[in-house]
Amino acid sequence: MIGRIETTLRRWRRRFSRSEWMARLLGLPTSKSPSSAPGLILIQIDGLAHPQLEKALAKGRMPFLKRLMDREHYHLEHLYPGIPTTTPAVQAELFYGVRQAVPAFGFMMRDSQQLVRMYDPDVAARVEEKITARYRNPLLRGGSCYLSLFRAGAEHGEAHFCPADRGWGPALREAGPLKMLLMLITNAWSLVRTGALVVVEGALAMTDCVRGVIQGQDLIRELMFVPTRVAVTILMRELCTIGVKIDIARGLPVIYVNLLGYDEQSHRRGPHSGFAHWTLKGIDDAIARIWRAAHRSDRRNYDVWIFSDHGQEQAQPYEERHGRTLGDALTEALADLPTEPRGYHSNGRRGMQLERARLFGSEWIQKMIPEDSPQYRGDEPRLALAALGPVAMLYNLELNSTPREQVARLIVEKAGVPLVLYRTAPSDPASPVHGWWYKGPVRLPEDGPQLLGSGHPFPKETIEDVAQLCRHTDAGEFMMFGWCAGREPMTFAMENGSHGGIGPNETHAFALMPADIPSPDPERGYWRPEELRSAARLFLRGARPAPAAPRAAPVKTLRVMTYNVHSCRGVDGKLSPQRIARIIARYHPDVVALQELDVKRQRSGGLDQAERIARLLAMDYHFHPALHMEEERYGDAILSRLPMRLVKKDILPGPPDDKSSRFSPARFNPAAQEPRGAVWVEVDYNGKHVQILNTHLGLSKAERLRQVEALLGPEWLAHPNCRGPRLLLGDFNALPNSIECKRLGSRLHDAQIKAPEHIPLGTFFSRMPKVRIDHIFVEPGLEVSRILVPRTELTRQASDHLPLIADLVVGGED
Repeated sequence: MIGRIETTLRRWRRRFSRSEWMARLLGLPTSKSPSSAPGLILIQIDGLAHPQLEKALAKGRMPFLKRLMDREHYHLEHLYPGIPTTTPAVQAELFYGVRQAVPAFGFMMRDSQQLVRMYDPDVAARVEEKITARYRNPLLRGGSCYLSLFRAGAEHGEAHFCPADRGWGPALREAGPLKMLLMLITNAWSLVRTGALVVVEGALAMTDCVRGVIQGQDLIRELMFVPTRVAVTILMRELCTIGVKIDIARGLPVIYVNLLGYDEQSHRRGPHSGFAHWTLKGIDDAIARIWRAAHRSDRRNYDVWIFSDHGQEQAQPYEERHGRTLGDALTEALADLPTEPRGYHSNGRRGMQLERARLFGSEWIQKMIPEDSPQYRGDEPRLALAALGPVAMLYNLELNSTPREQVARLIVEKAGVPLVLYRTAPSDPASPVHGWWYKGPVRLPEDGPQLLGSGHPFPKETIEDVAQLCRHTDAGEFMMFGWCAGREPMTFAMENGSHGGIGPNETHAFALMPADIPSPDPERGYWRPEELRSAARLFLRGARPAPAAPRAAPVKTLRVMTYNVHSCRGVDGKLSPQRIARIIARYHPDVVALQELDVKRQRSGGLDQAERIARLLAMDYHFHPALHMEEERYGDAILSRLPMRLVKKDILPGPPDDKSSRFSPARFNPAAQEPRGAVWVEVDYNGKHVQILNTHLGLSKAERLRQVEALLGPEWLAHPNCRGPRLLLGDFNALPNSIECKRLGSRLHDAQIKAPEHIPLGTFFSRMPKVRIDHIFVEPGLEVSRILVPRTELTRQASDHLPLIADLVVGGED
């Protein structure tokens, strides 16, 4: 009854949802998939390193992410983005499974001899076209993306604020005045909120501008940064959040959004700066709104994964450190070569901040910030320098007979570049990679540990990838890096935070994942973008959650769970055995007692729910149908990862034959007529035989008393074979102070009362669990070490009951 009320309220809330109204107003198509179908939202926090996230969590700047870890069973894990540590390279690996799709954010395309940067729409489209020619399974097919360099399978109208699709999608751009007015009215609160944030951020930006000028920064550059900072950190974030919520209301299968604010501020002031960390509060709030919308969706079972594409290094610009540009330094350093290098062509000096503002797509922004095209395009090989971030690449340098090692040494010693790498034979992609640093010559991979130092989080992987990067088709003949061990980080752009290279922070990203999403290699201890892709594809196909991990013997804590799953239909109306399996998997129980399971019932799609959940969890099971109508069955089950044997399953006594009474429950509730049963198994736990009984008692007091007496009698708990530790658990439909529970308490102990320093918690109704009708009764000799009643967003939605978990200390051998 309560569940039906909850479902009705959700239905009405959906009718008045702003996101639903906007989707209808814009005529956007909605998903036709069943509401139990999986959906995935990928949230990328651009540029946030794992150590910086830990710092933000410790200082309370991201309270929602902290709540996900503390209450929603999210795990913070390491992510190695690969080399180069740039957004396009990470996105190509995530969306297509392609490593090192580009050698840097700015580089030369060898086939056209064109210096390019990835924010150029034509360049992004050409790179993606090359990828799709070989890899035809983009991750975002059928979904949408926000602030992505690649569409990755999203249709033209579903890619927003991207280089190839600047601004919001065509549905909004083509909306008439009336629709726009209605949208403004519908989102009045969001407009007020955004306006207030713009004012606050504008004031902070002006303060930052004044501070920068006082510190000697260029006044024009500081003034230009004020509107772009507000646009990227506030307007773009709010618009993307609204768009993602609309796509959730539509039920798109996969949605990707990139939140740029932190990366924007880090480039300007550095990843440790207060201004950069200030933006994390807004990002945390945006994630909270997206997460809540996802878990309220009536069209899909959404999961939310949060990750970063790379970190950033606190770096000093090359020009500040050396008082000249890199191009001028290279001209002077290499002046003694037989062919003196002159007339460098570069890929422009504008930072990414202004280019990001162009993603809004409006005409006035395009006029205010014109394209910063590279200085050279042509078919003839010309000397060129691509320098952006901590990586610079030198192309088409005529050496004649000059050894490459000599050139690398000159760049390090005279131009002050920390590390230079090159292929010994440029025409041979498999040739060894050598180089020069301030200590002398180096070879990869042999000298890799020296180059990275002892504190690098991923030394082996980084060295392998940087060697492979030097062999990239579009890499320069000489690869210059702004950091190596023993040198302070340096960037070849005018910025204070940089990424793209091999530093310990820029290579140390993070993934915040639900606990039941299996790590690719627990012993290795980190993710790669391509592994996130594989996990996402498995999730969207409905693959099983991570099964309960085996516990090493001789652990003496037996974890048992009882859970009334309400036919796997949640209070949100969704029918999903997989969701129940995910909840169970998150808590790693040894034995699970489930009540109210449907097997081949028409109302639940004819699925064998007991078999489905057991298969998803890789557990054995025994099911007992208390109700059997032709092929349809309904009852209880025990699942276990431990060896177990079925001892007995049977029907319990029904209510007294008093249906003629005006107060008989059967007159008011048909469920009162349901037969009730129990299932008894013997579990072998570290050589100890544990007797476990699962039951679901009736709705009337008289019926429950008859059933309790039967369970305590010689057919069940008093049976000669019911020896050793005994547990009786399930849904008793009885309060702790009821006669039924007191009668059971004369033989067994209530685990919630027996647990030390534990206040008993309710399990029903899941949204407001004030009633304690699910119980675990244990043998007096068993010690209860811990009780859990998980109250997460997932458990509150998946059933009208919450699971009850007990950790029991089991003695030695029989």
